[in-house]
Amino acid sequence: MSLGEPGLKALDLVAAGVAGGDALPEGGEGYKSGSVYRMILAVFLENRMAIVGVGVVVFMILFSFLGPVIYHTQQVFANPNISLDAPSLAHPLGTDGLGYDNLGRLMLGGQTSLEVGLAAAVIAVTVGAVWGAIAGLVGGFVDAVMMRIVDALLAIPFLFLLILLGTIFGTSILELIIVIGLVSWLVPARLVRGETLSLRVRDYVQAVKVMGGGSRRILFRHLIPNTMGTIVVNATFQVADAITFVAALSYLGLGIPPPATNWGGQLSDGVTYIFDGYWWLIYPAGIAIVLVVVAFNFIGDSLRDALEVRLQQR
Repeated sequence: MSLGEPGLKALDLVAAGVAGGDALPEGGEGYKSGSVYRMILAVFLENRMAIVGVGVVVFMILFSFLGPVIYHTQQVFANPNISLDAPSLAHPLGTDGLGYDNLGRLMLGGQTSLEVGLAAAVIAVTVGAVWGAIAGLVGGFVDAVMMRIVDALLAIPFLFLLILLGTIFGTSILELIIVIGLVSWLVPARLVRGETLSLRVRDYVQAVKVMGGGSRRILFRHLIPNTMGTIVVNATFQVADAITFVAALSYLGLGIPPPATNWGGQLSDGVTYIFDGYWWLIYPAGIAIVLVVVAFNFIGDSLRDALEVRLQQR
């Protein structure tokens, strides 16, 4: 695989050190010296869309969690007297059908969407990494059984499985995190298992076995840390997928009940007024979902490029 232009430019940044005899050390020494991390950061910063993605994510986090501290609104009790008011100085994004300030609602919905997305991604990649690493390390009959379970679950349409689990578990924030995490761990499991099959035959793994190291030490000290690049990249995509899943469940009426909300729930409520000209009930939440999902995808793409450059230097 050939390096793209960003990768070539980034490698030039460390060319002087390599040419001067300061080549990247083998194994973990490269990480201790920091040269590998500098190269990854250099390649990542070459991708302007990734920088934009990071900026969007940071802005959305500040908007959702710091915004309510600056812009105070009442988001508990409905106020029918000001329902469906158009945007004004008092309400920059108008009000919804229950009289809630829509800008404050957008901040509150962002908190839920980001919390569920990030937490569900952590659960998905953690469960998937451990499952895939165990399957790849043990191999044989255990590997076959574990991966057939993954294949069987992957054969079920994601949305159907999501709706089924959402109906069974309920729709609180914690339950949404668990449901989405239980659906999303399958892909990371397959990715990590593939990496583990390659890593388990490496010399350092065989050396640990010869020195009497157990499977747990091999798994958590050597295999999973060396698949961290794959895990981190997939985690960014998992966050984007989780936010989309939250929106989909809310759109289907399985979201968090009022007065809590999320961007998908706002979008679902706004569709009721799609032909009445109340654009402020639809576009802000929809744009927020698109921006965050695309931003995380940009970050994931750039991380993948940066880590591929690292792999070509090993």
